[in-house]
Amino acid sequence: MSDSRFLLISLRPRGEHAALRRVARAHGGQVLALSPWQIEQLADAPARAALAQAMACPQVIFTSPAAVKAAVALEAFAPDCRAQCLAVGEGTRRALLRAGLQEAIAPARMDSEGLLALPELAQLPAGAQVGLVTAPGGRGQILHQLQARGIDVRRADIYRRRPLALSARDHARLAQALTTDRPQYLALSSGEAFEHILTLLPDTLLSTLREKVGIIAASARLAALARQRDFQTHAIAASARPGDLLAALQHPEN
Repeated sequence: MSDSRFLLISLRPRGEHAALRRVARAHGGQVLALSPWQIEQLADAPARAALAQAMACPQVIFTSPAAVKAAVALEAFAPDCRAQCLAVGEGTRRALLRAGLQEAIAPARMDSEGLLALPELAQLPAGAQVGLVTAPGGRGQILHQLQARGIDVRRADIYRRRPLALSARDHARLAQALTTDRPQYLALSSGEAFEHILTLLPDTLLSTLREKVGIIAASARLAALARQRDFQTHAIAASARPGDLLAALQHPEN
């Protein structure tokens, strides 16, 4: 990796670093993958039943591309699907488009707060039903805020994140990468992934990471989380999409 102009640490799930690698390479950088977990799709009877109930609602929220992928595997998008599908971010909206949902909607502010402010949700009366397709532990704010408005949320957990441990080789690769003088950044698009990785690093390595790595956050909320954990924020990207994360390298915070 020593030939690249910068290093970008990726916390995406195992097997999902390819898009970020391609964009980083196009900008003259390289990616060091530190996966906090692996995505596992759920296909048992409870997951299928919960998904059917969620998809029967007039509006259905998908919290990630992984949620869309799992729904596709469970054949949720029948040709006569009449649900209005909403996505937390542009990456999820594009996954819905690829699944055939041409009217999928995502907010300009690509986070839970932006989604909840969409007129399609903000103007719903109490008692309305909304489907939520997600994973255990994911996007709890969406569920709680909708329920606080009196919305009947039909939640379907159709995939899960299986936590992974970092190997001695992972620690050694990261420690070696941090000894170089090139600029080093961490792409932060998931607060849960970030928090989990921090628990897996020894104190000495964590201290070096805080000292040498600038955070490229996918939202202001994630930037605030990084600062709470004593990291320096280099920039806030327009979204969690690889192109937006890399573009933010050129626009550091003042």
